[in-house]
Amino acid sequence: MTLTELRYIVTLAQERHFGRAAERCFVSQPTLSVAVKKLEEELGLALFERSKSTVQVTPHGERIVEQAQRVLEQAALIKEMASEGKDQLVSPLRIGAIYTVGPYLFPHLVPALTQLAPRMSLYIEESFTSVLRRKLRNGELDVIIVALPFNEPDVVTKTLYEEPFEILLPSDHPWTERAAIPKEDLLTERLLLLGEGHCFRDQILEACPAISAQLNNPDNTLTAEGGSLETIRHMVASGLGITVLPRLAIGTNHYENGLLESRPFAGTPPTRSVALAWRASFPRPKAIDALIQAIAQAQDHDTEAA
Repeated sequence: MTLTELRYIVTLAQERHFGRAAERCFVSQPTLSVAVKKLEEELGLALFERSKSTVQVTPHGERIVEQAQRVLEQAALIKEMASEGKDQLVSPLRIGAIYTVGPYLFPHLVPALTQLAPRMSLYIEESFTSVLRRKLRNGELDVIIVALPFNEPDVVTKTLYEEPFEILLPSDHPWTERAAIPKEDLLTERLLLLGEGHCFRDQILEACPAISAQLNNPDNTLTAEGGSLETIRHMVASGLGITVLPRLAIGTNHYENGLLESRPFAGTPPTRSVALAWRASFPRPKAIDALIQAIAQAQDHDTEAA
């Protein structure tokens, strides 16, 4: 029994005529007739009653033809699924990003990726690096956006961009009169930091080791913590201190009346490398390529906006 034979009996049941059925199946009438007879012999059952003027489906043949139609539909569905599998920009793409990247990159990334791959639906998630690492390894996410270093067996990483850190100030802060701020001066101001567990906090402490020593001082009153960069930015706008942010998250234009200003570090600024990570076995390299291209477009948008 073959799909071709099933297609023959379904078409014959619809046409009730061997000639018309053969024409629809693009075969000769004898070829179709022989194939139908062969199937009937295999099943040990007559599917059709034949006469000189017409062809009728037998009662048992009706049930078999109905089942054959369902089989053909399922076979067509399998082919469609396989076709979608060949198009790597059709299936959903599950993207994760660390908290200090996602909110600032996704609003520009998602429209760019939708334009590049309109049939590829997206699932996006923000979390800590440790959570994203686990979900990538377990297959719950396809690709993640993290800060380097990021080392994981059988995972490929690609650096996307280098992002400098800047100092965010209330607009009435005396430092706004300066073109750049030395790292050491941060120790003289109330510095607002992310809480433990955020990799960006660790990056700041690595770039400015003296701040780490200050945090460990029991008499420390010059640092405070916030749960997100947005919370910290609002605290700076309220005059509660200053902070260090990645350039993408500065967002001074989000506030009316010039409440915030930013200044670069003097000399070589601290930076972070933002990278894409995905399993080496991930079978859709074209989806990764489209994502990389969309991130580049999102970065261009941010540069123009700045």
